[in-house]
Amino acid sequence: MSNPSAETEMKRYFVTFLSPGTFVAESSTKQVESWDIEAAKSLAQGIEERYGATPYGFYFHTMERAPGEWEPRRTATSPTYYLPHCKVETYEEVVARNHPDEQILRDNMRMNDIKRIVVATKGWKWTQPLNDSDVVLT
Repeated sequence: MSNPSAETEMKRYFVTFLSPGTFVAESSTKQVESWDIEAAKSLAQGIEERYGATPYGFYFHTMERAPGEWEPRRTATSPTYYLPHCKVETYEEVVARNHPDEQILRDNMRMNDIKRIVVATKGWKWTQPLNDSDVVLT
């Protein structure tokens, strides 16, 4: 006798939280009911990574498995949502500030043609390029 649930399509939703890490972002992924931004903002408050790092942003993704498939596949990924404690800065603002500790940031922005960055203003400082599809929440 076959298992009816194994014959139906499987779809699950996840949110991945991004927190400052040593060289790359730390991440924590949780299964959620839907791509609910407000629910994800609330969940973010309970996330803590190594050394007390807390999330600066998150993104959603959907995993699906069709009947007869063994492994689920990622079928959709949202833009990155930056939490309200992040601010956007332009290349011009970073250059005008001319802070000595930001020489590498200025060089990276110039060499990689990065026009805007997002900066976490709460917890560990973290700077990330801001893509056109990304959303800074208020």
